[in-house]
Amino acid sequence: MNVIEVKNLTKVYGDIIAVNNISFNVRKGEIFSLLGPNGAGKTTTVEMLEMIRKPTSGEIKIFDSKTDIKENIGILPQKFQSFERLSVRETLKYFSSLYEKRIDIDELLNLIGLKEVEGIMYKNLSGGLKRRVGVAIALVNDPELIFLDEPTTGLDPAARRSLWEVIKNLKKRGKTIILTTHYMEEAQYLADRVAIMHRGKIIAMDEPHKLIERYGDKTKLIIKGADGNLKEILPSIKYSSSREAVMEIDDEGDIASIILQLKKGGIRYERIEIERANLEDVFLKLTGAKLRG
Repeated sequence: MNVIEVKNLTKVYGDIIAVNNISFNVRKGEIFSLLGPNGAGKTTTVEMLEMIRKPTSGEIKIFDSKTDIKENIGILPQKFQSFERLSVRETLKYFSSLYEKRIDIDELLNLIGLKEVEGIMYKNLSGGLKRRVGVAIALVNDPELIFLDEPTTGLDPAARRSLWEVIKNLKKRGKTIILTTHYMEEAQYLADRVAIMHRGKIIAMDEPHKLIERYGDKTKLIIKGADGNLKEILPSIKYSSSREAVMEIDDEGDIASIILQLKKGGIRYERIEIERANLEDVFLKLTGAKLRG
């Protein structure tokens, strides 16, 4: 069942095509990620889905014609801010009062991990906790569909990982989530499906592991500091420097066998590293540009 159906969506500002004729569906209960660098068109796309911006052309269908969209969506904007001098609980009570359908505040505080700081004013929270408050506000009406626009931008790695687990828990509760991000590892960890955007277009879309299988390079085994002639034992290996050799492998199950061959051949080495393809490699292969660029 599709919660969102988008056909030939386009947004033009003067001579600039911000979103260029994109089409995709979002299934009920999945985390769907729009992945791409800043300026790729992710936020503009989301704002059209949220009915904040009007498309230049194309079609958007959310839920069905009988559903009140405003009562059934939650939004965390990219540049979220709240009332500085309200406590966490006061903030959630205020935003909850704007809706007819509401989630219990204590349940929400526990769900997002804010119970211990419920009495602290927003201005005194850490960056990670402020973003959690933003997610909590997006959930005050217990929405079926949640938009999270760059939810972890500006957070340190620990706070980012912590918020990832909050988002994972929302999926377990049956929520459908639209996630925009320029963090490759975020989309790879969280998303059921990823649409990679570049210059307003969707250039690839599928489950993360399928995109990596289709466009990514093979897994590489890197041997550093070997003291013998590796080519005698592993003919397909290539030297990238005098102290490093690289070998592509089709099956990671072969790694143990390769290490055993090195041992039998009397080859000593400093260490072995495994380099796996990821979504950033996919983006680089498709566009010739780094994802963060």
